[in-house]
Amino acid sequence: MDKTYPLETLPHAFPVLVNTGQIRSQPEDFAVDEELGFTFTNAGEHVMLRIRKTARNTDDVARQLARFAKVSRKSVSYAGLKDKNAVTSQFFSVHLPSQQDPDWQQLADSSIEVLAVTRHQKKLKRGALSRNHFRLLIREFSGDRGMTEQRLQLIRQQGVPNYFAGQRFGYANSNLVMAEEMLIQGKRVKDRFRRNLFYAAARSWLFNLVLAERIRSANWNRAIAGDSMMLKGSRSTFHIDSVDEEIISRVVEMDISPTGPLWGSGQHRVSALALQIENDVLKDWQGWMKGLEKAGMQLARRALRVAVQDLCWEWPENNQLQLSFSLAPGSYATAILRELGEFSEPLTSPRSLQQ
Repeated sequence: MDKTYPLETLPHAFPVLVNTGQIRSQPEDFAVDEELGFTFTNAGEHVMLRIRKTARNTDDVARQLARFAKVSRKSVSYAGLKDKNAVTSQFFSVHLPSQQDPDWQQLADSSIEVLAVTRHQKKLKRGALSRNHFRLLIREFSGDRGMTEQRLQLIRQQGVPNYFAGQRFGYANSNLVMAEEMLIQGKRVKDRFRRNLFYAAARSWLFNLVLAERIRSANWNRAIAGDSMMLKGSRSTFHIDSVDEEIISRVVEMDISPTGPLWGSGQHRVSALALQIENDVLKDWQGWMKGLEKAGMQLARRALRVAVQDLCWEWPENNQLQLSFSLAPGSYATAILRELGEFSEPLTSPRSLQQ
């Protein structure tokens, strides 16, 4: 088993473009806005804050909110982690059932802006998003503009592989190193947040390996016998024994997509060729799989591809490419960038471990 976790060797869906450039040269070059899948009741025990953060870690902001409101960290929740080296707007909930609201604007500084405050009957749950909106600027772009626009058209039509990106695995893949120590060597991690982070990294790595094999087999974006298919815009799945014209048509139209495993205990939901591929890929990772099951993780499915919605681009200057698009929650903008070229970014500090 390769313990170096070489993310850079995971295969691309499309022929590699010889494009280069710089991303995240400054936080403003990478902007993300969160969109929830529901509306607030404007009354209830939970304060809902929409916050714009700059170059801040999501969990650090949650801890700051807890200190400011004089509540425990468990009283603060959010729907999803957002990039640190970026400007992002996202929602936080703070459980304040009987307390008067503090002056939230006193939180504001160079890294935090409070955009809106209201109340709701329930706390925010992880994953309670409809999508994330991205605006990215690539500086010092070098490459063939025509081929790049052709690739963007192709991505708009077919989507991209739904890889988990490097930030999932921590600085220098440290989350995976810790996952190995927990799952194989029995190391204990007391902090629940960090422990779950390491489990999530392990499940994500196994998923990436299955997706990589489906790309090599040229069936990451088409159904095969025994697949578990996911409906667009939901996490609902259904099993197919074989592939017929209706399934082919729905896959082409991006209405459904094949899935891969997020490992844990539970029913496989795949059979035939799809199950054979997953078994072959994961046969050397039995220790991780059994460890995740023992830790109480539940088997789930994740789409092997992600649709890139509202994809637009422009060239602000000769050496700059600006992209805007929306992705389903849990999908990464870097999955698009890796299909456009090789783009460098400033070295990330070890504090990005929790992002």
